[in-house]
Amino acid sequence: MLSKSQISLITSLQHKKFRHQHNLFIVEGHKSVSEFAQSSYQLEAIYHTPEFAVKLLKLSNKINFQEISAADMARITCLKTPTDVLALVKIPVSPVLDYSLLKEKFSLALDGVQDPGNMGTIIRTADWFGIEHLICSDDTVDAYNPKVVQATMGSLARVKVHYTDLLETLPQSKLNIFGALLNGTNIYNTTFGAEGILIMGNEGNGIRPQVQEVINTAVTIPQAGKAESLNVAMATAIFCSEIKRNTLK
Repeated sequence: MLSKSQISLITSLQHKKFRHQHNLFIVEGHKSVSEFAQSSYQLEAIYHTPEFAVKLLKLSNKINFQEISAADMARITCLKTPTDVLALVKIPVSPVLDYSLLKEKFSLALDGVQDPGNMGTIIRTADWFGIEHLICSDDTVDAYNPKVVQATMGSLARVKVHYTDLLETLPQSKLNIFGALLNGTNIYNTTFGAEGILIMGNEGNGIRPQVQEVINTAVTIPQAGKAESLNVAMATAIFCSEIKRNTLK
């Protein structure tokens, strides 16, 4: 049975302030918990219902497990329908971004993306296309938000997310900076090359004017229909697909 202090701690992690105060975030569901357990992340504890017992054999025995009731799981879950396992994972210390790690590959930069679902989908998309680094403006939604973590389906365990001042960081990379803008060059007529950084902007306002100044090449997805705009996560997937197609030539 969970104590009141345990329940208070776990539920407080739904808020950014307390996640960073305790250096912990929540991961729920067998697949996602397994991904983090097999990654470089450190798991503080795993809470599980009796139904999860057989699946525990696939996880490290060094992790602190605690069996709880379905009622207790319902008290601490962030989901409408509780799963049978919830983990507390330590937020890693964010090192200074090593620009050499960005060479000979593509990375994504996010300028003010706010929706957790979009953020989670972008992280999962990056993982699918083998993009290892996501460079975010300081006002981009927290990658350890429970809704973001859930939407990544475990991909956050592999994609490194950096929060920084884009105006300061991106020029120092010495890489070609692409930016998703409505007045950009058709992506299907663009030579992306083997390395670079693609900036995606805020859901409603796009890339801020001051951030646009660091862009070397503005690119766009040509409009063939009448939709007013593309969802930023969907647009990111299209860009990533075209970038990958170019590098596989």
